[in-house]
This record gives sequence, structure tokens and C-alpha cells, in this order.
Amino acid sequence: MDSDLAESISALKESFKQRHLAVTFGAAPAALLEELKKRLKLPRRYREFLLECDPVDVETVTPTERVRLVPSSELLEEQRGFALSEEGEPLVTPASNGWRPSWVIIAHSSLLGDPYFLDVSEADAEGDCPVYTAMSGTDTWKPRLCASSFAMFLRILAITVEVASDFDEDDFDMDNESVFRESVGPRIREYDPAALKAGHWT
Repeated sequence: MDSDLAESISALKESFKQRHLAVTFGAAPAALLEELKKRLKLPRRYREFLLECDPVDVETVTPTERVRLVPSSELLEEQRGFALSEEGEPLVTPASNGWRPSWVIIAHSSLLGDPYFLDVSEADAEGDCPVYTAMSGTDTWKPRLCASSFAMFLRILAITVEVASDFDEDDFDMDNESVFRESVGPRIREYDPAALKAGHWT
């Protein structure tokens, strides 16, 4: 595992620890990772994350969002009707609603149901790729950048959980949301200006 990914994982775990949020990480079986690599073309960094820190029960809690990471055991099922057909075969052309075969769901908004997904067609030299989200319940999927890489996605999740420690979990109103977004923006800019500019987190 490279240092960028290791640091992002460490930051995420520390943010949960500081907030006293119960989470469970495991280790994905090597055989399953091989199947996921073959069927979903998962990039190296994401596979290494699953191998070391499979998110068995991991969800962020902030005034604006709750992101539940998908564990390795559920990844293939998550893709049915999206990157995979209902029969479990990889799609080869974009769906009529705009969903692309290269989009692989790795998380969901527990509040809104919106997916967070890798675009494996944009894999870089580091074996990573950007993370996007799109609004569910619409006729056409319109992706919005969440993080320039999966490692940055984990780092941004850590930032949001950490910043949320200053907010009352039992008083998530519009004012709280607005102040939270203003607070989290400068922190995200330090690591991923492109993600901040895309506007999903703020």
C-alpha cells in the first residue's frame, strides 16, 4: 500500500475514533478481489483498500450527509442494473439513462440514496481514479466530481467527520448545514481543489 492511501485510511480511522463512531473494518478475501478485478476492472488502490480495510460496517455522520461505504461482499450485487446487467454480466455500452459501464458504485448516501462511484475508465498512473456522485430519482444520471482520486475521497470523508465534531448531532438544521459547509470548504481545498470547485461538499 502506498503512502497516500495509507495516510488517507489513517486519517479516516482517526476521525471515527475522535467522534466515538462505531465502525468495523475487515479484510476482503484474495479470491473475491480477483473476481472483482476481473468483472469490475477495479483499480489497484481501491483493491488494496479492500484487502487491508474492507468497510464491513462503515458510515460517516455529518450535518449534511451520511456516506455508507459498500463492503466487498456486497460490491457485485450493488452493480446489478448499473455496471452489471441483472444477470451479473458487465455492460459494454452506456445505459439509456446515461449510466456508464465504467462507473462502479462504492458507497451510498444513507440520507438521499445517491450513489458514490469510481470511474475506472479514468485510472491514473498511481492505480487510482476519481470518485463521482449523481442525484438518484432523475431521468438521467449526471455525474459530479466528489474527489480527484479514491485516496482523496477517503481523506475528504475524514475531513467531514472531523469538522462535524463541532456540531450537535441532535440539532442538524439548515443553519447548522450552512455553517458546516462553510467550515469544511477550506479544509478540502488544502487537499483537493478540484473537488471543492465541483461543489458537492459545499
